[in-house]
Amino acid sequence: MQTLDPDLLKTFLAFVDGGSLAQAASVVGRSPSAVTAQMQRLEEIVGEPLLLAQGRGRGLTPAGEDLVGHARRILAVHTEAWLALRGARADGRVAIGTTQDFADSGLPELLRAFAASHSRVRIELRVGRSAELTQALQSGLLDLAITMRQAQAPDEVGLLREPMLWLCSQEGLAAREEEIPLALLDPHCGFREAALAALDAVGRRYRIAAGSASLAGLRTAVNAGIALTLRTARFAHYGIVEAPRALGLPPVPSAEFAIRLRQGADLPARDLAALLSGNLALTGSTG
Repeated sequence: MQTLDPDLLKTFLAFVDGGSLAQAASVVGRSPSAVTAQMQRLEEIVGEPLLLAQGRGRGLTPAGEDLVGHARRILAVHTEAWLALRGARADGRVAIGTTQDFADSGLPELLRAFAASHSRVRIELRVGRSAELTQALQSGLLDLAITMRQAQAPDEVGLLREPMLWLCSQEGLAAREEEIPLALLDPHCGFREAALAALDAVGRRYRIAAGSASLAGLRTAVNAGIALTLRTARFAHYGIVEAPRALGLPPVPSAEFAIRLRQGADLPARDLAALLSGNLALTGSTG
């Protein structure tokens, strides 16, 4: 009997959650051709086709659908075993900072797994914007941070790429107008810059209809139908959905997030960084 390689299962679940091989490649940090080869290898091990042609993309065969639950359980057991062995004697504290995106989606379940295995480690959590988290990390106030990536940094231990999406209220905009109404965080914000650059590139008229210093304020403005915004799928819940194609909004790039570890951080912080690097991309990104 051949064993199911966890790396192959991670790529498989990245396809399941992302909906395409291209998105899976972005999540696991491999080329599309390498991801295709991994899926072919997994099919060889299973002995059944897992993916099938579906329009212009790929879907799951019945065997592929059956594998999803098994894959999640196998990876959960791997993570649980690794954490238990690492955390049995660990103590101290870990100060982690994150943007609101991951505080709402993905991070809670991983912190729960970490706390269960590292029961004597105290977790201090700060939620903020990337610039202030970077400053706190560099000043030693944080051991670990998840921030939007502007450029490569020497303290990066993990990288996540997630598609940016135009998002609006599930009820649509409150009023129709020629200019696209935008809800954006105050400067400086990578999503703000990407939204304005994309609209400027195609000559699309817009106005900033709502500004906020926090994601909570941004969510309120979008839910009210005042404006649409640009975020990732992690923001697409509680009444917020992807904007309809009828609005003719321009394409946008993927957002990059870095998992950053303070140099000289203690073992518990390094354990948590490894857990996030290996699993955060696979959690909570489908809205």
